[in-house]
Amino acid sequence: MSPDISFEQACSYIMTLSKDELKDRLLHFEGPIKLDFTDEYLGTLAVDRLRHILLAAMVTVERKRAKAAHI
Repeated sequence: MSPDISFEQACSYIMTLSKDELKDRLLHFEGPIKLDFTDEYLGTLAVDRLRHILLAAMVTVERKRAKAAHI
């Protein structure tokens, strides 16, 4: 989540992604935290669970960036 995107915009964006798009975003997540999922495991999860994981990762990255900016 870039500083230019709000939480609401991130939620709206994630809601538009298909299961395959969500899996791809999680498998190729770029940020200071590393996600370690296999395509097979992600394939077993419901779309809502994939959305939750991606949003949680994006929020965590944004919090780390905001905290670092205040130091």
